[in-house]
Amino acid sequence: MAEFCLRPATPADSENIRQIIRQTRLNPMGLDWHRFVIAETQGGKFAGCGQIKPHRGGILELASIAVAKPYRGRGVARLLIQCLLADETSRPIYLTCRSELGEFYKRFGFRALALAEMPSYYRWLSRLANNLLLAFSESRMLVMGLGLPIVEKHV
Repeated sequence: MAEFCLRPATPADSENIRQIIRQTRLNPMGLDWHRFVIAETQGGKFAGCGQIKPHRGGILELASIAVAKPYRGRGVARLLIQCLLADETSRPIYLTCRSELGEFYKRFGFRALALAEMPSYYRWLSRLANNLLLAFSESRMLVMGLGLPIVEKHV
């Protein structure tokens, strides 16, 4: 028997979604429960969540991947990401993450993008976030993409 099960979110999940997004310090914008997948224990305890968030211009973002502390390191994020990517066949899909999580997302086929490859929203966000992060942290924000052609660099 699997330790966790996945299901579409319901209105009753809204507060758990908002709470875990606050706790994990993720972007609190665009938390529409209709788009979320919920991971829960066999006993029905909320273990984590994630969504595919649409942006203007048909851009899709893998977002709000959050796992409650007691369930981290047990494959919950992997299950959520696999489910969300399987259910969303449109490509490309973007994501933003701290630089130290880049290797994790590479396992799902994402790759870090150069500024020139990013849609304008992500270029703006990347510049803003990385300028702010430089002042407070060694971490950087990565913008990654799935289903994008690889841009060759000419030297």
